[in-house]
Amino acid sequence: MTHKTLQPEGWLAPRGYANGIEASGRQIYVGGQIGWNPQCQFETDDLVAQIRQALSNCVAVVAAGGGLPEHIVRMTWYLRDKKEYVARLKEIGAVYREVMGRHYPAMSAVQVADLIEDEAKVEIEVTAIIPS
Repeated sequence: MTHKTLQPEGWLAPRGYANGIEASGRQIYVGGQIGWNPQCQFETDDLVAQIRQALSNCVAVVAAGGGLPEHIVRMTWYLRDKKEYVARLKEIGAVYREVMGRHYPAMSAVQVADLIEDEAKVEIEVTAIIPS
């Protein structure tokens, strides 16, 4: 693995993400993925299920470029409802580990006013670095 987690001395360790990642290799940029299936159809309006699907979509795009979940070095989550996200963190963590394993890239999560697709509750974009 050519990735290294960056943790400044004296900082408390983050839970569920990394403050920074150092990596070298071939870069893959994945556009925002939402919780619909490969046919662009929503199967649920449940936030946790949409997160599972959005993460799976990200992993599928990375795989199309020859990568694995552990090659993902950065994630940005856009959420419509911060309160629901925080209230369901335990469920979200379980779904995250189901799709991503125990790999925690540098991550940001923000609440947005809305997403383009009315049924979408989350959009996730990632960057992956495939080792040379």
